[in-house]
Amino acid sequence: MEKDFELQLKAFALKVRMGVIEGTYNAKAGHPGGSLSIADVLAWLYNKEMNIDPKNPKMSNRDRLVLSKGHAAPALYSALALKGFFPVEEIKKLRKPDEMLQGHPDMKHIPGVDMSTGSLGQGISCATGMALAAKKFNEDYRVYTILGDGEIQEGQVWEAAMFAAANKLDNLVALVDNNNLQIDGSVVDVCSPYPIDEKFAAFGWHVINIDAHDFAQIEAAYNEARTVKGKPTCIVAKSVKGKGVSFMENQVGWHGVAPNAEQYAMAMDELNAALAELEGK
Repeated sequence: MEKDFELQLKAFALKVRMGVIEGTYNAKAGHPGGSLSIADVLAWLYNKEMNIDPKNPKMSNRDRLVLSKGHAAPALYSALALKGFFPVEEIKKLRKPDEMLQGHPDMKHIPGVDMSTGSLGQGISCATGMALAAKKFNEDYRVYTILGDGEIQEGQVWEAAMFAAANKLDNLVALVDNNNLQIDGSVVDVCSPYPIDEKFAAFGWHVINIDAHDFAQIEAAYNEARTVKGKPTCIVAKSVKGKGVSFMENQVGWHGVAPNAEQYAMAMDELNAALAELEGK
């Protein structure tokens, strides 16, 4: 990966994180922790991996992204705004009555959102259906989905996984955001999903393990997924909940709590300083 492009990706991810903080602060609600942990993956998907057009968000041959962990909507909204699907100013209206950006993605009202999600476990099923449709109608678009590691405690996830493998959906790539924390604590203490990689492999998936914050590993994983034939791919991405905001990192309490004014200022100062350092390179 060229250094300049990697710097662009890092800058985009930092701006996604700023949007997460901006949105949840103004909403006085939301889920910053698990939104911050997927910012780097979204930077890759929206700047390199996916075939999309902000000016034509419903184009038939676009690649699809289903945010199965729909509560991480602030990160998705930030990425979409940065790519020009709607004005960045909309982020400040997160969860406001009668505004476009609500607590979970809504495909009927938000440009760039391919599936309404929020009920955990259902998103990967929808993504599987989209991938199957592409196969049935000889379309060449690819389908991407992002799941939480706590979310994969849902039985519906494994029904979809079995179905996807049985139908050889090699146009489907699922990424598990493995930040090891969910609303009630560590995923190990609540209901351990480990070993995640071995479980997906047992269901017939091609599996890749990566660091979710290493762009070289993200690039290699998605490039490898494009070479896989006859089976779907699962990327198990080891991540840090709250990544990029030091006092939120690896703290379960930031799963579903918005920052107050002091915390907002601290977080934005930290992210702006990181961006300024990047831009100086």
